[in-house]
Amino acid sequence: MGLLNFTREPVPEAVSADMHNLNQLSAQQFSALTEVLFRFLTEPKEVERFLTQLSDFATMNKISLGPLKNIVKSILLVPNGALKRNLSSEQVRADFIALGLSEEKASYFAEQWKVNSPTLTRLAVGQTLMINQLIDMEWKFGVTAGSSELEKVGSIFLQLKLVVKKGSQLENVYVGELTVLTRGKDGKAAVWGLGCCWGQGSLGAEPG
Repeated sequence: MGLLNFTREPVPEAVSADMHNLNQLSAQQFSALTEVLFRFLTEPKEVERFLTQLSDFATMNKISLGPLKNIVKSILLVPNGALKRNLSSEQVRADFIALGLSEEKASYFAEQWKVNSPTLTRLAVGQTLMINQLIDMEWKFGVTAGSSELEKVGSIFLQLKLVVKKGSQLENVYVGELTVLTRGKDGKAAVWGLGCCWGQGSLGAEPG
């Protein structure tokens, strides 16, 4: 196994076996399980509902709940690391393939990551502000160059710098591309996407 994007630490040996078991699921089963996982990731307070849904999934598909929980634990290693390291959907896909998941299933999970990562990013930033005390905030606007591929002449983005208090120390938290506004060839403005990166440097997440 080569270098992984979501972590620089060795992964547990059980992860490989869990990915093998995931490959045994049908596309429909994997899709259903992925939906349960992302619903929990985007609504992390609903632990009881999550466990109930896992139990229902295990019963419906005749899978033992214990091994299923181990599989889920292994899956969640990747999105948790991806959020911290600002990984794209393609990097998430590559990591799952490196861990032993089939290309089809890895691609499906990566697409769901691309859809849900903006929400996960906002949750992470919100948790940062809840845990720490906000001292100051600065912001600035910028405009990116146009891209023929995206059929736009440019993007307007907002960058924030938050100063938070952690204990007796002050730390800068950078939030980039919080909102993105694009303007197409017809001159009409439209929201293209929502991304974010935060931390003391490059920590964060973005949609692929």
